Amino acid sequence: MEKTAILVDGGFYTKRANYLWGSKTPEDRAKELVTYCMNHLQDKNTDRQLYRIFYYDCPPLNKKMHHPLTNNFIDFGKSDLYMWMTAFLDELRKKRKFALRLGQLVEGNINYTLKANIVKKLCNGTLNISDLKENDFTLNISQKGVDMKIGLDISSMAHKNQVSQIVLISGDSDFVPAAKHARREGVDFILDPMHATIRPDLQEHIDGLKTYAPKIPKASK
Repeated sequence: MEKTAILVDGGFYTKRANYLWGSKTPEDRAKELVTYCMNHLQDKNTDRQLYRIFYYDCPPLNKKMHHPLTNNFIDFGKSDLYMWMTAFLDELRKKRKFALRLGQLVEGNINYTLKANIVKKLCNGTLNISDLKENDFTLNISQKGVDMKIGLDISSMAHKNQVSQIVLISGDSDFVPAAKHARREGVDFILDPMHATIRPDLQEHIDGLKTYAPKIPKASK
């Protein structure tokens, strides 16, 4: 029996799942993720067994800040996103064969910036500073340790011969070095980008693409 490890880039998955299937409760999203991952064990030619599902993400933002335009006080620890994400991670902790790999948010790099289209309008004179609104700003949050944990787990499992197949649910090309190492060690490396566009250098260093996400139908003209 061949063992398969499934690695999930959490930020990527939740964004794509919300786009493909809409918003869900933390419990339903967690059940959906498990079902989606287990689909990757379907193989007509090989009897596959789940080694483990690894989920990589950061805890939600729990910080108090003032908005740069309105100076309104914002407690992100009481936001709907914080409540949802906390409950979602708790649901995943309950799942069998699930391992959470959580990084950290870089506190010093959390800041508000103007959206690119707003900056363009300010520069070409179609928008005045006095016309700015609260939603013209976006909150920038940097993660630390998530990509490193994914790369280390891929390399470790390949080097120790713990699995014969690794499925990575992501669309990021930062994992190319780890994917190349896994392939050199004889691991079948499968990428599931959930129909997202991927860079050519990532597709070049994998053994195949496989996704169970239904395609979004094209809008009627």
